[in-house]
Amino acid sequence: MATLAILGGGGFRVPLVYRALAEGPAAGLVDRLVLHDVDAGRQQAIARVLADAPLPAGVRPPSIVSARNLDDALAGADVVFSAIRPGGTQGRTQDERIASRLNLLGQETTGAAGIACGLRAVPAALDIARRLRELSPGAWLINFTNPAGLVTEAVLPVLGHRVIGICDTPLGLVRRSAKAAGAPLRRGSLAGVDYVGLNHLGWLRGLEHDGGDRLPELLADPARLQSFEEGRIFGTRELQVLGVIPNAYLFYYYFRREATMALAGAAQTRGESIHELQQELYGRLQTSGTPYAEWEDALRRREESYLSEAREIGVSRDEEDRAAGGYEHVALDVMRALLTGERSELILNVRNAGTIPQLPADAVIEVPSVVDADGARPLPVKPLTLHQAGLMTQIKAVEQEVIRGGQGDRAAALRAFMIHPLITSGHVAHRLLEAYEQAHGYRWN
Repeated sequence: MATLAILGGGGFRVPLVYRALAEGPAAGLVDRLVLHDVDAGRQQAIARVLADAPLPAGVRPPSIVSARNLDDALAGADVVFSAIRPGGTQGRTQDERIASRLNLLGQETTGAAGIACGLRAVPAALDIARRLRELSPGAWLINFTNPAGLVTEAVLPVLGHRVIGICDTPLGLVRRSAKAAGAPLRRGSLAGVDYVGLNHLGWLRGLEHDGGDRLPELLADPARLQSFEEGRIFGTRELQVLGVIPNAYLFYYYFRREATMALAGAAQTRGESIHELQQELYGRLQTSGTPYAEWEDALRRREESYLSEAREIGVSRDEEDRAAGGYEHVALDVMRALLTGERSELILNVRNAGTIPQLPADAVIEVPSVVDADGARPLPVKPLTLHQAGLMTQIKAVEQEVIRGGQGDRAAALRAFMIHPLITSGHVAHRLLEAYEQAHGYRWN
């Protein structure tokens, strides 16, 4: 039996992890769940939700421990889930609003706001990685912290192969597309899946099934394309022109003008709406007689609003779109493979190691990977198109400048803003950095 520590233990998705630990493929792997959050009130509220969670008769969930500090959470851990948000939802709101005021895209992980988020996340993630190496050198770190690929790459020099980054977006895309194409996936296998990219920047390029690629047939069928989330976000005409199905976050690149206008015209940024929802919810959870039901209703409302700027007004995500992904399932599938040695294939954020020749060997990419007791390793991918290589190398250059900026290099932080394709102005880059410095007080060497 093992100990799992969750950093960001007062986070909104922690009950999903707890529920999956009690029933399903991950049940019985963990007998001790340690929660740590910098906000003790949030952690206490989520602990009440877990205590109220409805579980099947006879199920024995892991015991729950509330850690007093970071070191207590890390000491003795076999696996650590890192899902922190330095600056909280208030910091996210400032990131989004500052970008919007300069007529730029205001989105947490993409463009100007994504850079600002990364500059806060990198030093916090490095602190965690160094303490983990000191206190539990044999532990695995599974990183959820956004921007997930960038943060994973930042801590690679500290933890090496013992850090793996995850995101549910690409696997959700693949599952939805495979279902629409009539090319079902086997659990733990990505045979026939051609997906390549970086975190929040990737493309599904092929779906081999029964000896043929089913993706061209799917792209040629408007009805099937409109049956799932990415088909509706990008539209039949645009997908047929591209010849691939992009990760939903590429909406911000392929429809930059529309996305920027939609976000700027919204009464609230997504960060503001989430902040408002959570402030109200966490207060209620402290005293509610039905905390699990309160949390579950808030989760539904939160998930329905995801990427709302990419959908028609009044249209919410349907149940199938919401069910196809799930951070908790990806994270627990990774943990299960690490702890049992049972081989599994997932789309993960892992060290490139020559998989994509256009990128450095130590860069983190998001591709189909095999994971077992020895960690995660990328599977071979087909060559990139010039478009894919161009966008990936440009964004990877931004990410590496953000990593340097997060370690105190102000010039690198400024370069990240200057070279990002969604900003494209040196003058605006200076204004952005100065505004974020004032808002967040970044520390430079």
